[in-house]
Amino acid sequence: MSRSKSNEDKRSSWPAVARLTRSCRSTGSKDSGPGQYGKQRKKQSHSALTQDLSQMSVSGQGGPTASEGKQLGQRQDGPSLAKSGGGLASVARRMKMGRCKNIVVVAGAGISTASGIPDFRTPGTGLYANLEAYNIPYPEAIFNVDFFSNDPQPFFSLAKVLYPGSHRPNYIHFFIRMLHHKGLLLRIYTQNIDGLEKLCGIPDDKLVEAHGSFATASCHLCYTPYPSEEAKRAIMSGDVPTCTFCAATVKPDVVFFGEDLPQKYFLHTKDFPKADLLVIMGTSLQIEPFASLVNTVRATVPRLLLNRHAVGPFQRIPLRRGDHVELGDLENTVRKFAEMLGWNDNIVELMKSQEQQQCIPTVSGRSGTGGEESDSETDSKCSASSCLSN
Repeated sequence: MSRSKSNEDKRSSWPAVARLTRSCRSTGSKDSGPGQYGKQRKKQSHSALTQDLSQMSVSGQGGPTASEGKQLGQRQDGPSLAKSGGGLASVARRMKMGRCKNIVVVAGAGISTASGIPDFRTPGTGLYANLEAYNIPYPEAIFNVDFFSNDPQPFFSLAKVLYPGSHRPNYIHFFIRMLHHKGLLLRIYTQNIDGLEKLCGIPDDKLVEAHGSFATASCHLCYTPYPSEEAKRAIMSGDVPTCTFCAATVKPDVVFFGEDLPQKYFLHTKDFPKADLLVIMGTSLQIEPFASLVNTVRATVPRLLLNRHAVGPFQRIPLRRGDHVELGDLENTVRKFAEMLGWNDNIVELMKSQEQQQCIPTVSGRSGTGGEESDSETDSKCSASSCLSN
């Protein structure tokens, strides 16, 4: 009982904010899947901000997409999606002039595929395309809290693959680390649960893991904390960890569809209005409410999409004034961006210094395809603060 009460006291120390749950249904998209577990819980709307977020489109509604624009013969007044390097050069000039001092980064799984972590949605190689062995009614069910409550084994089988230890940060993670090094990073909001941002040395106060991580564990029903290492040992050995308070199933603190987002997520209400540059990297912008964050910066703030495909509001023709899109392999694109900023040598040296310390050997070359959003977690073998200095 005391453990449960202490958990409640910890939660009550946070300021009162609206509750938001993770949903696999973005604005204008289809249901995540049929059957008993296909229904998603509605997001709470206790504030005007939350109501605004729920009404925002991230799927190109309110303006024609690139393909629709071509069909209509519409003149493209905005920046060209096909033009390579123009957006990068423009943003790089702005940064060199000192006009970007509060940069917010929004990241998805595309930043981790170069580390060997598969994304969710790439046909053939994505996580959702390879879940036949888990006996689930539709792919997203494996991360659905109601499905988990009824049958935790499919997720625990997958968790054995996703648990930390076998992946390392790549060039993209260290580019974001360099933003912090230069004093330009206001915050990074990541959908990933792989822990690679923290592992490469980005401090906790600059990092929002919007969909949780494997670093902690708790009861999925009463939220009583549970030792994360004990949960991992049970899962890896094929057992089901159970809560000592209510006997329900324990799981890592990864945010499932239908669960509340972590309270730290609500820092966005201060960060995004303050941002003077928004960088979106390696995400499909299909998971709400995270996807709508890109629409909450001021209209005058530049937004730079670095991705394999145009997504969300960046599919519109013409693009919003100040929007820039650079499509292609994400690691190559980020390397090009770093070279424009004159940071490439610094990033390479930073990666080499960590490799020499033999704390977290890094991936410096391409080993992935620059895919889009995914969730998995990597744990550190040493303290990130002891590996990197400011």
